[in-house]
Amino acid sequence: MEKIKWGFIGCGEVTKYKSGPAFQKIADSEVVGVMSRELSKAKDYALERGIPKWFDDASELVNDPDVNAIYIATPPSSHATYAIMAMKAGKPVYIEKPMAVTYEECCRVNRISTETGVPCFVAYYRRYLPYFQKVKQLIEDGVIGNIANIQIRFAVPPRDLDYSGKQPWRLQPDIAGGGYFYDLAPHQLDMIQYIFGIIVEASGFKANRGGLYKVEDSLSACFQFESGLVGSGSWCFVAQESAREDRIVVIGDKGTISFSVYTYEPIKLYTEGKCEDIVVENPIYVQQPIIQAVVDHLLDRKICTSDGVSATLTNWVMDKILGKI
Repeated sequence: MEKIKWGFIGCGEVTKYKSGPAFQKIADSEVVGVMSRELSKAKDYALERGIPKWFDDASELVNDPDVNAIYIATPPSSHATYAIMAMKAGKPVYIEKPMAVTYEECCRVNRISTETGVPCFVAYYRRYLPYFQKVKQLIEDGVIGNIANIQIRFAVPPRDLDYSGKQPWRLQPDIAGGGYFYDLAPHQLDMIQYIFGIIVEASGFKANRGGLYKVEDSLSACFQFESGLVGSGSWCFVAQESAREDRIVVIGDKGTISFSVYTYEPIKLYTEGKCEDIVVENPIYVQQPIIQAVVDHLLDRKICTSDGVSATLTNWVMDKILGKI
């Protein structure tokens, strides 16, 4: 390949604000087609952004000769189907997280990737953001010493739609893989595995405490890394506003690092009774660094680490916590 010519399957909110513009800003990358089940939606999206082709059939997009790579930005239930379709057509895929609705589906996608020799990448874009690169650097530099424990703490109030009695797709396990946990925890679990290595044991408890919808709204988990390091996590999606929290705490024998995953609050470094706030700016389009890494990988310039294998590990941990495996 001399240039990556992308076809988008899906053109929802994430492609408008987080990823879509980045594909056009990167050298040797171009968006040449977009697909939506509603042709008018695909057409409007394409015309607004100068994309020459639009489709309402994914197979037509995948098999278009002008398209040589596929971005899958649909709800998770169709990720595996579209990824396998694309790879069997010889076209690399970049999939929104989570990779699929189950660990087993992720394994299936990886098997096709291996059989075809066509690469698969997953949009765990926080790995490539300066904010999280700084966290990783501080830990690797030994600023807080030997790491003893990891804690994920996440609590948010219900969303307005949660009170409506309707079931948005993120609360339908057959579409999303689970509830809000399956939608939000992947970035947290991928990040700690990126920094600390593979999680080899995980278990959890889940409950529905708010009664606003059918799936779980509160979870607690514990896990152990291959290195022997242990950690825990708690998630509550029906919290009172005063309990709102988005934090990962890394405890070492010389200090503590605390950082957010979704709000990008200043990184807090605690050492010897001192607290330092570290502010790190991220790019406007947060997926641009990882998309650059994918393009570079496909053009044989460097290796992108956020691939189907690493993403499958995250699905495995979530399924273990939820008791699905």
